[in-house]
Amino acid sequence: MNQGVEVSVVLPCLNEAETIAICITKAQKSFSLLGITGEIVVVDNGSTDSSQKIAQDLNAKVVEVGLKGYGSALLAGFRVARGKYIIMADADDSYSLDNLELFIRDLRNGSDLVMGNRFAGTIHKGAMPWLHRYIGNPLLSFIGRLFFKSEIRDFHCGIRGLNRDKALALNLQTLGMEFASELVVKAILAKYKITEVPTDLKPDGRSRAPHLKTWRDGWRHLRFLLSYSPKWLFFYPGVLLTTLGLIGVAFLMPGQKEVFGVRFDLQTLIYFAFILITGTQLIWFALLSSASSVSKGFLPLETKYESMFRLARNELFYVFYLILVLIGVSIVLHQSYNWISSSFGELNPSQVVRLSLLGGITTFVGFQALISHFLLSIVTMGTDLKPKSNEVYLQ
Repeated sequence: MNQGVEVSVVLPCLNEAETIAICITKAQKSFSLLGITGEIVVVDNGSTDSSQKIAQDLNAKVVEVGLKGYGSALLAGFRVARGKYIIMADADDSYSLDNLELFIRDLRNGSDLVMGNRFAGTIHKGAMPWLHRYIGNPLLSFIGRLFFKSEIRDFHCGIRGLNRDKALALNLQTLGMEFASELVVKAILAKYKITEVPTDLKPDGRSRAPHLKTWRDGWRHLRFLLSYSPKWLFFYPGVLLTTLGLIGVAFLMPGQKEVFGVRFDLQTLIYFAFILITGTQLIWFALLSSASSVSKGFLPLETKYESMFRLARNELFYVFYLILVLIGVSIVLHQSYNWISSSFGELNPSQVVRLSLLGGITTFVGFQALISHFLLSIVTMGTDLKPKSNEVYLQ
């Protein structure tokens, strides 16, 4: 990194001949007004128009990246940027690159990530589709705040300021539009100092349709947020279903019940049994996915995960799981003995189904726990149990 360059503006580019000159000129104007030594890095992602030539003629650094994707282009730009700070923005002239003062101010004051907040600024008419403005962005931002205990109001603003070294330390990996979510989530998990500044959004200057695809890219963002929060994807639904299943099975296992004039019997009992089994599976999925993410450095090793790892290495649990399996098998064998004792004759259907379900649930849950716990111990094998704050995450 060249210490003489303070700020690098990184612009991912794919056929932006209509607007790239405007963006470069505005950024250079901002450098001049603020007295900043800066550079413009245009990361071309396969343009077939004159985008590259226009950028070069305006003294911007042009980097060609063959691997397609928004994230792929930005990652390449981060690596070649020489500035201490990076401003990333779209190359469609929708953001005010001629006014970077607030971003630079917060970065100089120690922020590791400065998010633009379009909802705190001005969203000009026609700049953001109704679906994005009132449903998509608010919903995804709410999910991000809920899942990761963040105060960020605009999770997906396209203009952001970053401390270059801190950004590279996050080991960012996604190549598509979900890169925007990955950057924020990993910064939150790494306990970076994150601030937001108001920013304006105006209609882009292109005559063609944007690269962003509402449903496809919206799903990618949601999928990423869920994948980095196993407790919301697996654990909480698992606990809910397990609790509901246990209550239902315990209520109906003794026999038929009537509630407010409605009778519940074997059919409902069978449904509750499947709900219980599904719930326990989700809980194990939560433990396994969390362990995998921590062991690979995708999630930081926190106290809750440390406890989980210690649980995985406690071999006494295997005894409990084996007891559950043996109880279940014993019930099944008892059922078989009763059938043989009756000379393979007809048995009480209600009693047979109830005991068979009890034996099946106990056997399956016990065996599932036995195998899952063994797999958990494999996933966490060799993982240091001592939390190292961001060091584990940033390795």
